[in-house]
Amino acid sequence: MAKFEVAKLQILGNPNIGVYIHVTNRLAFVPPGLTHHDLEVIRSVLGVDLAEVVVSGMRLLGIMMAGNDNGVILPKTVTEEELQAIKKAVGDMNIAVLPSTNNAVGNLIAANNRGAIVYPGLEDGAVKVIEDTLGVEVIKASVAGTPVVGSVIVVNNRGGLVHPDASEDEIKTLADIFKVPIIPGTVNFGVSLVRTGLVANDRGAIAGEDTTGPELARIQMALGGESG
Repeated sequence: MAKFEVAKLQILGNPNIGVYIHVTNRLAFVPPGLTHHDLEVIRSVLGVDLAEVVVSGMRLLGIMMAGNDNGVILPKTVTEEELQAIKKAVGDMNIAVLPSTNNAVGNLIAANNRGAIVYPGLEDGAVKVIEDTLGVEVIKASVAGTPVVGSVIVVNNRGGLVHPDASEDEIKTLADIFKVPIIPGTVNFGVSLVRTGLVANDRGAIAGEDTTGPELARIQMALGGESG
């Protein structure tokens, strides 16, 4: 299996890097204001092109976007100008505006190229849009007692890292949905909402600057496909 690189970073002085970035295997969507060093780390570790965008006037792209290599989901609050900029960046990927009153789509959806889980209260019409856009089966679920499932798991096509309070049954279900091994872990010195401090694709992962050595080893094992 290809080498999987893991690095640490803070963005805009903040270790919660997963709040600011949305990544696929081809692109990293990044907010304005990042340093040249930050951009180079993202580009080199993840092996991606960079697209500098905002969504709903905000830099919190990890919260305002979701998707996989097939498509990108955006909230209803995205402006037409922002939508056109994102369409230009994604090329032939699918793109959809979620027909939902919930705008923090990154917290509502977790997906890889094989499956997706979503917030249990999401409207059925919105679930259909997600399935059509991402090209995967979508399952409504809570994980570790948390309905905002996009915040509690980071998954690629090699593995996944999930909230440490996820039960054995939940971990088995997630592995069945995403069709990769899933293990529990934390980021940024014990933070359970792993998506807030971690982004990953199939080439690498970037964790928040406060992430410890043992946490990094766990991330490498989970997302590098070395756990099964």
